[in-house]
Amino acid sequence: MALKLRLLSFALGAEVCGIDVSRNLSEHEFGDIYRAFLEHGILLLRNQGITREQHIEFSRRFGELDRHDTLPRDRHPDHPEILLVTNEPKPSGAPSDSKYTGRQWHSDLSFTLVPSMGSLLRCVIAPPVGGDTMFANMYMAYDALSAGMQKLIADLHGIHVSARKIVDLSPERAAEHKRLNPPIAQPVVRVHPETGRKALYIGEKVKCFAGMTQEESRPLIEYLCRHASRPEFVYRHQWQANDILIWDNRCVMHIALADFDETQLRHLERTTVLGTPSGYVYQGPLH
Repeated sequence: MALKLRLLSFALGAEVCGIDVSRNLSEHEFGDIYRAFLEHGILLLRNQGITREQHIEFSRRFGELDRHDTLPRDRHPDHPEILLVTNEPKPSGAPSDSKYTGRQWHSDLSFTLVPSMGSLLRCVIAPPVGGDTMFANMYMAYDALSAGMQKLIADLHGIHVSARKIVDLSPERAAEHKRLNPPIAQPVVRVHPETGRKALYIGEKVKCFAGMTQEESRPLIEYLCRHASRPEFVYRHQWQANDILIWDNRCVMHIALADFDETQLRHLERTTVLGTPSGYVYQGPLH
């Protein structure tokens, strides 16, 4: 039986209908899902009432999973393959380490030497209103640039830094985070290893371009991020409990929106599929 898809937006994304990932999908069924993943950039599977073990097992069909060693405080204590994206306070009452995760335009693990190929984010609890996530099609963003701009950025490398708001940031924790996550230079234009298409690889974690100052880099970084997130390139997802959203970090960037009452619980869990090695540790100044 052919895979039944429903488009989510003009720019990208499709809902996969009638699939239950808790059962053992055949190679043929998974092959159809994977081809749809490459074609649409985002896949939505609704009503997936699965366990963490089933989430991990299904995710491994896409490839090797990251154990989130660069984000040790955010991963599940018993399942390092699962990254917690939650505003639920810790048992001590302290704020969650991942309360503000994802609130910049970014691609997952761009600040590492093995950026993510794909992410599978499962919604456990959604707030009654808001808490949406927006996604941008970076193929379309690149293709819409002028030939002159494409030539200008062809050989640039953006310096990606793992930076986000942390409620209880201490000097010791800041030093730990810096040690685990040195600045990484990534090409601004990446060729997708499976489709062969060029995509912008930019985001708000990019602090400057290699060989340039932050002051020199900032106007172009801001332009490219603003360009890539134009409405015609974007899909906005409204979460429901038991949604699984799968996206291709090689051609999609995203942002988690703070458009909800933060006294309401928002709890999601992510597995992260490792991609191909890319970039290098940047030893230059970040000024």
